[in-house]
Amino acid sequence: MSRGVWCALCAYTIWGFIPIYLKWLNQVPALEIVGHRIIWSCLMLCAYLLATRSWRNFLMQIPNFRVIGAYLAAAILLSANWLVYVWAVNANFIVDASLGYFINPLISVLFGVLLLKERLRSWQWLAVGLALAGVIYLTWAHGSLPWIALVLAFSFALYGLIKKTSPLGALPGLTLETGILFLPGMAYLLFAEFHANGAFLHRGAMVDILLIGCGLVTAVPLLLFAAAAQRIPLALVGLLQYIGPTLQFLIGVLIYDEPFTSDKFIGFGLVWVALLIFAFESFLHRPARAVQMPQVIEA
Repeated sequence: MSRGVWCALCAYTIWGFIPIYLKWLNQVPALEIVGHRIIWSCLMLCAYLLATRSWRNFLMQIPNFRVIGAYLAAAILLSANWLVYVWAVNANFIVDASLGYFINPLISVLFGVLLLKERLRSWQWLAVGLALAGVIYLTWAHGSLPWIALVLAFSFALYGLIKKTSPLGALPGLTLETGILFLPGMAYLLFAEFHANGAFLHRGAMVDILLIGCGLVTAVPLLLFAAAAQRIPLALVGLLQYIGPTLQFLIGVLIYDEPFTSDKFIGFGLVWVALLIFAFESFLHRPARAVQMPQVIEA
């Protein structure tokens, strides 16, 4: 396999195993984990820009408040996505969270149609319809919307929509987003510390290492993803992206014994069939100018 494929596989595998990492921090509140993820990923991304001598170019790409405003909206959506995901994992809803990342690409496609006037082919419409049927069935079977999946899917689809029209690349963009969130994140961590609720430096060395490592599990797969996107076709990147939610789903069911009832099997099954149809149809029509399988950066 090429170096690009290996980079993509490593990136999506790391994202797939993030639930296990977060479970090691289940004694830390979700909001505090997100705060540390913001702080340490920002510092590590800034260090990367300095090490690669990209800092000056990065500053030149953010000349006005319009750019900062777009990334402020992206940062809010990203932090909300992270918060719901971390909470869901540590509240034993890994399977529900994985559903969000399964349907996210189809939500992104739907936003493209509704907001960017992109066009879908008939088989792509069928895929979107099947995914919608899966969500409706889960809602009917359980008596409530699968809100965790929907919040994750819609927040990340909106995030992707903003990023689609933003001028910065993935790495500079995330650096700016975490930079915008840096002061609020630090303010919350200091607030928690002053009220004797902070975990950092109070729960043992392993917890401290894991909290600092939140920056690594954010920055490293993103660097690998960026390297992969430069080396292999986006259609292949789009297909490989399902490694992440598939691993998360399997971890939830097989390792943490989360329930996967017959009703969930039917609902998930409709979504999985929709993704197979969409992926196969998009692969066959990859030279076309219609909507292609979107590339997704997971939480």
